[in-house]
Amino acid sequence: MTTKALPWTPPPAVGVEALPAGKWWDAVRAAPPVGECALELLADETGAVIQDKYGTLYWLVEVGSATSWHLRQVRVLTELADESTYLGVPPASWTEGSSTHWRVPLDGDHYLTDAFKLWGALAEADRAELGPVPQGRQICYRCELPTDEPVIVDVQHSGSGAGRTIYACPRHAREQPRDSVTEAAAMRRARQHGRTR
Repeated sequence: MTTKALPWTPPPAVGVEALPAGKWWDAVRAAPPVGECALELLADETGAVIQDKYGTLYWLVEVGSATSWHLRQVRVLTELADESTYLGVPPASWTEGSSTHWRVPLDGDHYLTDAFKLWGALAEADRAELGPVPQGRQICYRCELPTDEPVIVDVQHSGSGAGRTIYACPRHAREQPRDSVTEAAAMRRARQHGRTR
């Protein structure tokens, strides 16, 4: 069985090299909780995946195939009109350890991940890890800053009418204990308003 040559050259075995996104591939970055869940959902359908020292995962996808994505805790690294974006790429031989390495090894026959399948896995992981997707910008109850990636962390009920929904940014949502009743109520309301993905 022969392995195809990559259209680009991974760095030599001496260290991580910053390579430009948008030239041979775009990279999809996912925060550890969402990324781990998506990796499990993709199973054998994933291409090569880089994991950095913080646990963040990076998939390589075809250039331009993920530019319109909007998922919480997911970013697409690509070439921008007025600047270049780089990804730290480890040598192909670095497949384990606490520094940046290939979590799923690089292989010339299968290094890009199908963007459609990756989006599906990340969207499912987003819902599983962060709950229903509220629309619009909200204020985080903890840091009191607006967030474009709000997570519903509590619903306060009122005896006289509509309750109040409490939001957090993804960072502070992880610190909030999960309440299955609140999550179910939030999911039901989101479905009624057509806000689930």
